[in-house]
Amino acid sequence: MNDNERWIALDGAVNVRDLGGLPTADGGTTRFGRVLRGDNLQGLTDGDLARLVGDLKLRSVVDLRSHAEVRLEGPGPLARVPEVGHHHLSLFAEAGRFTDVEADVIDGDRVLPWGRSPQVDEELRVTGYYYGYLRARPDSVVAALRVLAGDDGMALVHCAAGKDRTGVVSALALSVAGVTREAIIADYVATGERLDGVLARLRASDTYRADLDGKPADHHLPRPEYMAQFLHTLDLRFDGPLGWLERNGWTEQDTDVLHSRLRD
Repeated sequence: MNDNERWIALDGAVNVRDLGGLPTADGGTTRFGRVLRGDNLQGLTDGDLARLVGDLKLRSVVDLRSHAEVRLEGPGPLARVPEVGHHHLSLFAEAGRFTDVEADVIDGDRVLPWGRSPQVDEELRVTGYYYGYLRARPDSVVAALRVLAGDDGMALVHCAAGKDRTGVVSALALSVAGVTREAIIADYVATGERLDGVLARLRASDTYRADLDGKPADHHLPRPEYMAQFLHTLDLRFDGPLGWLERNGWTEQDTDVLHSRLRD
């Protein structure tokens, strides 16, 4: 599988790719044309809409942005397309000023699972944000995966950068599908290939500019150790991603449906 086949070329978004073509632990691969992951969709053109809805049969959008982001940025052009169902499922507790680019740590114990620490290395800081999504909004995480499991055409899950919140939900979906840990991490890291474009688009918005200014681009790189540590945390605490899901209302039927949707 050529990784270039996974990228969806659009004029109004730069980090949209298919979760198909990824290797599974039992020697299979994930299906193309079922689930896309992406960044902010505010800039989609009429041509983009025609490709996504007409050519690719997009029928469901999972928007992981916060209520503040949606209010400030708007729901996006796809919201005007009647064929597409929209599911706004924020991963934040909606307290503080949160984006997926740089989350506010108002209560260290709430965001970082290791509690308050005056000096936390970068790997644990990022992993803490990711684990914080699960702690704050397990309902949204489970609901998002159930939308992705639907069989009414292609689904797309996105946030602002398509890196952190989208990365967590995508990693969980791929885990349910039996994708190898190495491939899950590689998919997460792939956003780095489009990072310059992602940051340029977000800096053009007043909503995100303040979170980005003053930090070098490599501060925002999706490094493999971040996702590896996040998944390792789930292994230690819950016997893996599926164990966490089952403790939060996910059923065996949910697993079967998502697994069959994503697998060849």
